[in-house]
Amino acid sequence: QVQLVESGGGLVQAGGSLKLSCAASGRTFSRYAMGWFRQVPGKEREFVAAISQSGNIRRYVDSVKGRFTISRDNAKNTVYLQMNTLKPEDTAVYVCAAKLGRLVVASNEYPYWGQGTQVTVSS
Repeated sequence: QVQLVESGGGLVQAGGSLKLSCAASGRTFSRYAMGWFRQVPGKEREFVAAISQSGNIRRYVDSVKGRFTISRDNAKNTVYLQMNTLKPEDTAVYVCAAKLGRLVVASNEYPYWGQGTQVTVSS
C-alpha cells in the first residue's frame, strides 16, 4: 500500500502557473509509476500526465502538451505537476495516483489514489 497526499492547488488567473505536489508514504516509491488525473463534476475522470518509475518516460494528454510538466523526486517520495499557461478549461480537482510497474494512462489501472486538490482558473 501507498498513501498519497496532494497539495498546491488554488485559484489562478488564465495564463498563470501553479505547481502541484503529491507526497507518498513508504520507502518503495521508486517502484511505482505515477499519474495525475483531473475530475470535473458531471464528467468522467480524465488522464493528464504520467511518469515512469525512473522518470525517464513521460506521457501527457494532448490538451496539456507543452504547458504541463510531470516530474518526480524519488529521494523525497514526491511527484510534481508544473502547470503553465493555465486555461479556464483546466479547472478541476487534480488527483494523484500510483501503480506498481510500468507507466500506463488508463485510470482503472491505478489502484492507489490521493484525495485531490482543487485548481480553479479564472478568465
